[in-house]
Amino acid sequence: MSKIKIAIAGSSGRMGRILLESVANADDLVLHAALEHGGSALLGRDAGEFFGAVSGVKIRTDVEAALQGADVLIDFTRPEGTLLHLEVCRKLGVNMVIGTTGFNAQQKAQLGAAAQDVGIVFAPNMSVGVNLLFKLLETASRVLAQGYDIEIIEAHHRHKVDAPSGTALGLGEVVARTLGRDLSECAVYGREGVTGERDPSTIGFATVRGGDIVGDHTVLFAGIGERIEITHKASSRATFALGALRAARFLKANPAGMYDMQDVLELK
Repeated sequence: MSKIKIAIAGSSGRMGRILLESVANADDLVLHAALEHGGSALLGRDAGEFFGAVSGVKIRTDVEAALQGADVLIDFTRPEGTLLHLEVCRKLGVNMVIGTTGFNAQQKAQLGAAAQDVGIVFAPNMSVGVNLLFKLLETASRVLAQGYDIEIIEAHHRHKVDAPSGTALGLGEVVARTLGRDLSECAVYGREGVTGERDPSTIGFATVRGGDIVGDHTVLFAGIGERIEITHKASSRATFALGALRAARFLKANPAGMYDMQDVLELK
């Protein structure tokens, strides 16, 4: 069986480096291309240098040339860059695994349109554990629908540029959908001053940024006399990389369309 040819966007970033090493350690995958922006000082370097190996793949900035012949592009960059890569992937028939967060509604619609022609796994978090958490939340939200206030607390490293995290918003979407609410109408993203009593129909978000926290997420159901907390803590970005590779394998075996990690893990 031929190996799946993987391209990685943002290859010199924190996630990119772990993805490079993870692909190198996988028997059924091969690194096809490593992409970086035009101003990077690492262009032309061997992508294997990040983990003390020789991959034979040079870091490049020409997206269309680099993606010729690739099976899947894995992208954990920024919305603007991801959308540029998306157009090239659609043109060349290259599937995409997208872990980028911070898309607005219009940008998400662009992803959906491209999924008519290529396979896309788009998820705010590629971790297997977090996606199991999404599933568990459906049950918890149904059982605790009455008499419990719901708060979502997330913490990430000091370099993260968007807040709340895409994962926290995804958790909120699961809870709101299960309860028949619209997150855009019931979410509360900050409290300061005299706010009055808590509206029981709201879903609160609290954000922490500091140090090198990889990613902590807690959904708190606070009732009278008890609290239920469902928590996931990531201690290494390797968990996201391994989930992304699992998604790449899924795309190789499935037709064009828009998927998420619930599809990949057969949790639907």
